[in-house]
Amino acid sequence: MAKLTQDELLAQFEEMTLIELSEFVKAFEEKFDVTAAAPVAVAGVAATGAPTEVVEEQDEFDVILDGAGDKKIQVIKEVRALTSLGLKEAKDLVDTAGAKVLEKVNKETAEKAKAQLEGAGAKVTVK
Repeated sequence: MAKLTQDELLAQFEEMTLIELSEFVKAFEEKFDVTAAAPVAVAGVAATGAPTEVVEEQDEFDVILDGAGDKKIQVIKEVRALTSLGLKEAKDLVDTAGAKVLEKVNKETAEKAKAQLEGAGAKVTVK
């Protein structure tokens, strides 16, 4: 029997179905008393043809004031504490629906600001 080259073997494997290849690997493992990682490698090769979607984790958030609620004065105080705005600017911001209190802050800062504003009675969205 003529010895096959690696390229010839690969050509033969290309023609096999996954079931046939799986059966071959099992037979190979039994014959030579080894454990092959081929099923994982074959699955990995087959999966590379499918497009994979990379989801980037958001690292900048905006804290948006949707409404001041019943305790408007408390919300104004919290807005002033979170920003460097004066009393009039903070009041105007609270009076404006959908106003951004903080822009492009990290997640921890955004969550802390949201908790403070909601504690004062405001309705807040983090985007």
